[in-house]
Amino acid sequence: MCFFSEGLAHQQKIMQDIRNIAIIAHVDHGKTTLTDKMLHAGLLFNDHEKPGELIMDSNDLERERGITILSKNCSITYKGTKINIIDTPGHSDFGGEVERVLNMADGVLLLVDAFEGPMPQTRFVLQKALQLGLKPIVVVNKVDKENCRPEEVYEAVFDLMFNLDATEDQLDFPVIYGSAKNNWMNFEWDKPTDNILPLLDTIVEKIPAPKIAEGNTQMLVTSLDFSKYTGRIAIGRLQRGSIKKAEYVTLMDKEGLNKKHQVKGLFIFDGLGKKEVDEVHAGEIFGVTGVEGFEIGDTIAHAENPEALESIAIDEPTMSMQFVINDSPFFGQDGKFVTSRHIKERLESETERNLAMRVEATDSADSFKVFGRGVLHLSVLVETMRREGYELQIGQPQVIIKEIDGQKHEPIEELTIDLPEVYSGKAIEMITKRKGMMLSMEPKGDRMICEFEIPSRGIIGLRNFMLTATAGEAIMNHRFKEFQPWKGDIPGRQNGSLISMETGKSIPFSMFNLQERGKFFVPANQEIYQGQIVGEHIRPGDLVINLTKTKKLTNMRSSGADDKVKLTPPVLFTLEEALEYIQGDEYVEVTPNSMRLRKVLLSENDRKRAKNKIAANV
Repeated sequence: MCFFSEGLAHQQKIMQDIRNIAIIAHVDHGKTTLTDKMLHAGLLFNDHEKPGELIMDSNDLERERGITILSKNCSITYKGTKINIIDTPGHSDFGGEVERVLNMADGVLLLVDAFEGPMPQTRFVLQKALQLGLKPIVVVNKVDKENCRPEEVYEAVFDLMFNLDATEDQLDFPVIYGSAKNNWMNFEWDKPTDNILPLLDTIVEKIPAPKIAEGNTQMLVTSLDFSKYTGRIAIGRLQRGSIKKAEYVTLMDKEGLNKKHQVKGLFIFDGLGKKEVDEVHAGEIFGVTGVEGFEIGDTIAHAENPEALESIAIDEPTMSMQFVINDSPFFGQDGKFVTSRHIKERLESETERNLAMRVEATDSADSFKVFGRGVLHLSVLVETMRREGYELQIGQPQVIIKEIDGQKHEPIEELTIDLPEVYSGKAIEMITKRKGMMLSMEPKGDRMICEFEIPSRGIIGLRNFMLTATAGEAIMNHRFKEFQPWKGDIPGRQNGSLISMETGKSIPFSMFNLQERGKFFVPANQEIYQGQIVGEHIRPGDLVINLTKTKKLTNMRSSGADDKVKLTPPVLFTLEEALEYIQGDEYVEVTPNSMRLRKVLLSENDRKRAKNKIAANV
């Protein structure tokens, strides 16, 4: 017993030199920039060379969109203390990442914008952190912005924590002010410094060292990585005991089944990379290879006397989309990976690391049903696949309906809209039509913050309408709340589609003559095919048009006269906008170089037959 106590005391000493923190914030409040500056400060403090910019958002999509998609681990050493930093996503579609990684932390940096204050996503993640008993440090960022209001933001954060039932210790949080972009932090917002060391000092002083209980080895698998050389890598924090390379451990799953495995490799996070080690002590965040068949929430425990930790749940998907092989007339022109086998393998590899995503086979071998947390969550996968050289087609997003106590239930979201006060009436009317219910309305300067509860179905396609109605001024954010009884039918897109009659090139002469029929989605002189959606009709109902028709030439006319034709610029969609725009009988065709909208049935005769068949069955 004496020997065991000495070992525990030694581990406690080691753990005094570790701090595990997660950074949580709303999208675009400067979370990744702050993480980068902390890495810079840690490297410079230890006389390393200064690294480049934006280390953390390493993937092209993350840089372009300005959002963090995957949580990442890194560490710095400051004044002899190792600080493990977990940079988490701020968008609710990637909330599956956030909830798990908070289980590895002992404290959180709550980052808020000095003008906007705490936002809906902030509330969502902060509530999870407080429930886990994590110690918060509040960082009020961007105090160099015009119209910033750091003192009011501090009060708003305090009120939010109070409303979320924070403990007295959690309410006694330290506050740091500064500008991550300009690389300074201080305890007073109007006194800029030339570094962020006050923040690092506060982390070391205020965030508790990991608590270690007596007992055998216990590690909860809270995240995973994948390597084509070593397979799946379990990542988590060692709650107690120690793990050595080559020793045997027991994997305990949620069903209570125990299996022994030999540890092949151990690594800890060191700076921006990973470092292989022979032994890991309690309190450290690490990865382990050699343990096969694990799932998130399983426990890796002592080989002979295993004890399970309480499992963690992953939020269920709320939306699904059909992924289909590309069978359009332009099939195979751009992509390297075009077959159903390619798409199946790629989707299966995605589910290895993207835990909020599920894939199911359908009746057809050429299509797959993919479940995710929202349109953004799924569209990021599609965008990644197209950049990797895949061609595929995506069906209309569908919300997941559940049967609870014999009644149909659907996912409900909390929607927050920040918009100019003059447009608030339009917004309320638009959301009420989509079965939304207003929860609160709060003025902020000449703008209004409106909170609603709305079915997930009502959010699909809402952003485009909202931006049009508010002259592009509205800022929308939403997060999944719960499943509630079905709210009834919601009106969809009112206007029909303009559909190409022929395959060929879109001729300016034809487009000019058909401009009054609606707005186009394709520019002049672009290759189009029969059944492709080339625009939106100004009236309900689809209209088949011929954009390939050239002007008849006579001895008085020449084809060069087309140069004088004036065309309205086409409407160009982003991938998310296209997915939210299409109807149930339409696809978005995605290739590495192009994105097109099309009808599922390309032939007009086939569409009429299908329509008549549906009418006959009704």
